[in-house]
Amino acid sequence: MISTSMATLGNPLASVPISSNPTLLTANNEQKSNPSTVPVLIDKCANKKHLKQLHAHMLRTGLFFDPPSATKLFTAFALSSPSSLDYACKVFDQIPQPNLYTWNTLIRAFASSPKPIQGLLVFIQMLHESQRFPNSYTFPFVIKAATEVSSLLAGQAIHGMVMKASFGSDLFISNSLIHFYSSSGDLDSAYLVFSKIVEKDIVSWNSMISGFVQGGSPEEALQLFKRMKMENARPNRVTMVGVLSACAKKIDLEFGRWACDYIERNGIDINLILSNAMLDMYVKCGSLEDARRLFDKMKEKDIVSWTTMIDGYAKVGDYDAARRVFDVMPREDVTAWNALISSYQQNGKPKEALAIFRELQLNKNTKPNEVTLASTLAACAQLGAMDLGGWIHVYIKKQGIKLNFHLTTSLIDMYSKCGHLEKALEVFYSVERRDVFVWSAMIAGLAMHGHGRAAIDLFSKMQETKVKPNAVTFTNLLCACSHSGLVDEGRLFFNQMRPVYGVVPGSKHYACMVDILGRAGCLEEAVELIEKMPIVPSASVWGALLGACRIYGNVELAEMACSRLLETDSNNHGAYVLLSNIYAKVGKWDCVSRLRQHMKVSGLEKEPGCSSIEVNGIIHEFLVGDNSHPLSTEIYSKLDEIVARIKSTGYVSDESHLLQFVEEEYMKAHALNLHSEKLAIAYGLIRMEPSQPIRIVKNLRVCGDCHSVAKLISKLYNRDILLRDRYRFHHFSGGNCSCMDYW
Repeated sequence: MISTSMATLGNPLASVPISSNPTLLTANNEQKSNPSTVPVLIDKCANKKHLKQLHAHMLRTGLFFDPPSATKLFTAFALSSPSSLDYACKVFDQIPQPNLYTWNTLIRAFASSPKPIQGLLVFIQMLHESQRFPNSYTFPFVIKAATEVSSLLAGQAIHGMVMKASFGSDLFISNSLIHFYSSSGDLDSAYLVFSKIVEKDIVSWNSMISGFVQGGSPEEALQLFKRMKMENARPNRVTMVGVLSACAKKIDLEFGRWACDYIERNGIDINLILSNAMLDMYVKCGSLEDARRLFDKMKEKDIVSWTTMIDGYAKVGDYDAARRVFDVMPREDVTAWNALISSYQQNGKPKEALAIFRELQLNKNTKPNEVTLASTLAACAQLGAMDLGGWIHVYIKKQGIKLNFHLTTSLIDMYSKCGHLEKALEVFYSVERRDVFVWSAMIAGLAMHGHGRAAIDLFSKMQETKVKPNAVTFTNLLCACSHSGLVDEGRLFFNQMRPVYGVVPGSKHYACMVDILGRAGCLEEAVELIEKMPIVPSASVWGALLGACRIYGNVELAEMACSRLLETDSNNHGAYVLLSNIYAKVGKWDCVSRLRQHMKVSGLEKEPGCSSIEVNGIIHEFLVGDNSHPLSTEIYSKLDEIVARIKSTGYVSDESHLLQFVEEEYMKAHALNLHSEKLAIAYGLIRMEPSQPIRIVKNLRVCGDCHSVAKLISKLYNRDILLRDRYRFHHFSGGNCSCMDYW
């Protein structure tokens, strides 16, 4: 039957003596043989051990073979705790002819357990073996099981059975279906079920509003709330949590404030969950003043309340305030540490995130968990801090922490971005199970290292394992085609996204495709693609076209792309920089001068170039013309030596790159020689062993002159140099470069 037969179970009397349970010893023989005493005896059982003793007693006295008594005992096991389910299945197998209530109870127990798939299997077994047809109580339980396993196909089949059994008007079943379809991402079907309910209850409204919020349709959620009020349905706390979440996602502070006022005016009881929803709304809408006022008034706070405030301050760049909140917390829970680390990491402060992690390591009362390690690995990836990232990997192994999908993805991403592709592949192949994010991370790693063919091969293997690609997968795959010049393959994947894989191309995918075509010189086709876009082209799309114009010196098209880019993002200083590069490349120095003057008048400042290098576990950062490093004298001496050696080979600096970044504006004649990546390379030559590869991470695109210089240094000094910029890796070894040269 479900798990084991009577023979497998054995004699319960052999392992569970009745005498150990005083509640059973007090009952006389007449009571023991009376089915009416079973509920009383079950209520007296304080734990699972007592229930097992009662089971043995009922088998011995024959009470178990009274169907109502057996059902009551089985129900007690099935609904007590998930750990009792295995034994409950054994009890179930002993019942000669389980009734529908018993089947429903087992489905219900599995649907709420860590193994909800078993609920679906029990349902199928009931249909085939017992010849019993489900009733109105069965369907909500089996729908919940389908929801928990995210099986849209199973849920749709169950919905069909509901309609066939004429239960389509059952309110409880309809509400379960709304929740199921919403959780599965099928909002159209969820709303169809909702719209067919004649008399909706509060659960119907709440389920649909929550479904819209979770499905990324906050505007529809708010519209439904307004309709709810018009139909005189009374919102409750759950409703308002959904409304506030919609405001947070939509960043609609005005409606969010109105919702908070509505809660007070209508006397809706505010519990901790609702308070946290209000707090989250204020933070995500950027109103830290409102958030702080609410936070200070809250009589009860939990870890969510504290971490929301920490995250809010970090997002607006007030890290001192974030730290003050952290320091006055009643207890330093690991969740709070995680909030602080992830806030720094997600807001472009990876160095500070690592400092907090090191502080956590010194705290004897708190140990990092999987979330801590994943956030710290992400910070390591941003900085190129492979020593610390590698240490975390060793820590995971020593602590026996199982590599879940999130940790696996984080490790692959860290090793890939730190330049150790072999180690990333080692992690990838070391795990037995891989979700779409693990596959996508490995495809991205191969892409950024210029292994486009290998990325495509891995995508093929992913399809063989039946893992469905998502939007992230295709972004990474198209980047792989772009970085390796695989134009035909890029076209094929892009055109297959919607019809073959059901993934609607977004702005990032169009930007990748424009980049692929532009780099290959297919500028007309790139423009045609943009003109046919079903969505408004984003700044990244026009930026990709502008970048292609830089490669081929197409001034007229560059001016148009720059103009459209600035219409989308007026503060995009990168657009001016790219256009000035194009003017410089074709010798239009008067245009360069006008553009630079316009940037000055407009107050536009370019993000300063910054390069980092990890030496003996310590991250060293360099800006252009940096004199702040303790070894500054030695670094500039080494740089002079490098310039002399490469000039002896016939090297001449390419001044068309002089205007690539605003950082050069301050350095005049020696600007190109003082780029941050050159300083980092010079430091690496001084401090690192000849056998060690020099790994540099730069926050901006590497200019063509630095690319040429790194290539020459790798040849003259016989060093492997891995230079990662904002877009990809440049591998230099013996004067050769494995990246695509588009300068």
